[in-house]
Amino acid sequence: MKQVTIIGIGLIGGSFALDLKQHLPGVSISGIDQNEAHLNTALKLGIIDQVGAFDQLKKADLVVVAIPVNSAIRVLPEVLDLIADHTVVIDMGSTKAGICNAVASHPRRANFLATHPIAGTEFSGPSAAMKGLFENKTNIICELDSTLPHLSEAVLTLFKTLGMHLRFMAAKAHDKHIAYVSHLSHISAFMLGKTVIDKEKNERDIFDMAGSGFESTVRLAKSSPDMWTPIFEQNKTNVIETLNEYIQNLNQFKAYMEQDDFEAVYNEMKNTNHIKQILKGIA
Repeated sequence: MKQVTIIGIGLIGGSFALDLKQHLPGVSISGIDQNEAHLNTALKLGIIDQVGAFDQLKKADLVVVAIPVNSAIRVLPEVLDLIADHTVVIDMGSTKAGICNAVASHPRRANFLATHPIAGTEFSGPSAAMKGLFENKTNIICELDSTLPHLSEAVLTLFKTLGMHLRFMAAKAHDKHIAYVSHLSHISAFMLGKTVIDKEKNERDIFDMAGSGFESTVRLAKSSPDMWTPIFEQNKTNVIETLNEYIQNLNQFKAYMEQDDFEAVYNEMKNTNHIKQILKGIA
């Protein structure tokens, strides 16, 4: 792959570009972004080699769509309209069912591979891009059979070259599972941050008294609402289901405390300690 166009030069798109430059000598990367400042920053930092354009997509071997999922649903069919037969298109969105449905009947559906690299930070924009963001991270591939084998094989080989671990699943299954392990975490962080801000009106008190536990727990509340609002919208049904279960657990924990049943409180925490073993196995 010598000619790559990345649509959306933020944390994910920019980091992917940096890794491509490191692992694919001679690759030429064009960037497309509706934010001109992002493009200027990406050029200055050497993330992209030139500003691209939709009418030049036929020249690309690979097109990477790394924009909010609501925009991806709209843009992907347009991208597929403009590519050449040899071009493969991937997206990096955190929801997959809506995106796959949007291109299901497109004549060039077989040129598209739905992917979700489980990587990122709470920061956004090209200045947040970093080399090695995807190394040792899981990349979930959805509806692999819908992509032409020679195109998917080239992309999967590239992902492995970047150090990613691959998992394969249906788009609907992906959205259900990711609601628990990612989307709920972000909602929890946002609402914890809101609760503290609402209660502690003195920002200095928050700064002085917040320990590392609070800082790590609320870290995701620094994430971009522009990215996460569309994710919650696209995965609304699954997110509401996870929220109902989460709220039920919070209410049960509260009830134990109201009843002075601290043995039950202890057991809840003790049983949940099993998460250490689960996470140790994927570290």
